[in-house]
Amino acid sequence: GAMGQKPAEKLIPLPRELTASGTARLVFKNEGEPNVVVSEVWLWESDGESEPPASPTPRARLTPPPLKDGQKARVLIVTGIDYPGHKWRKTAPTLKTIFEKDPRLQVTIVEDFNLLADPALSKFDVIVLHFMPWKVPPPTKAARENLAKVVASGKGMVVIHFACGAFPDWPEFVELAGRVYDPKLRGHDPRGPFKVRIVNHDHPITKGMSDFMTDDELYTCLGGDTPITVLAAATSKVDHKDYPIAFVLDYGKGRVFHCSLGHDVKAFTMPGTMELLRRGTAWAAGLSPTP
Repeated sequence: GAMGQKPAEKLIPLPRELTASGTARLVFKNEGEPNVVVSEVWLWESDGESEPPASPTPRARLTPPPLKDGQKARVLIVTGIDYPGHKWRKTAPTLKTIFEKDPRLQVTIVEDFNLLADPALSKFDVIVLHFMPWKVPPPTKAARENLAKVVASGKGMVVIHFACGAFPDWPEFVELAGRVYDPKLRGHDPRGPFKVRIVNHDHPITKGMSDFMTDDELYTCLGGDTPITVLAAATSKVDHKDYPIAFVLDYGKGRVFHCSLGHDVKAFTMPGTMELLRRGTAWAAGLSPTP
């Protein structure tokens, strides 16, 4: 990156004999200028001898578990990749715990977004998008078409935080998610505390809820003009404008709940955020938001 140059990206295949035991040790030797550094290392899993597949395919099948006593809806959290600052391996289990505070919700986590193409997706009542294809091939055409079909048939979908950018090469995603990540807009306010205001007290999700404080990123990067019903909003400390924090919309016969909160475990476990996410997911499943 010296002199304004774009950082170089190199793909280096690891010979199979070096990874046969399941581990690999990588050593870097600097043979460039003094300020040359390795800024990121990505390990790709591939069935090929060198390059990762152009479009990953599911290596497993969706197998919805049977509902236990008292459980009314199956929730599928789709995760496995995100912007490096979003620690999905920690936040996905946190989401599961939040949802399961409602004993009617049965939660399953998968780490391959192309499983959205699996026909068994229709067996779940709510699909929670908790991923962003950061520097990897985005979900396949089959995955996005199946997701749209399942939601339109009457299932629910929940979009959380940077999942607003889950389908960067699918313009129609804005019709499904209501608002999507627009890289031309300012990303978000600096991480910190801010008040979330409930602006719709009549909707089942937010009925009875009060304004609450959170410690998170206030997203200002959501673009689109799909009709939505805003439930909660917040005022930016940078430009002093109001931005939607949580909103809902219909997609065919399905229900969509979109919440921009959720940068990390601390953000997810703020009391108001947990209640909003739990209620919104139950509503997307067709249940009363409060048992």
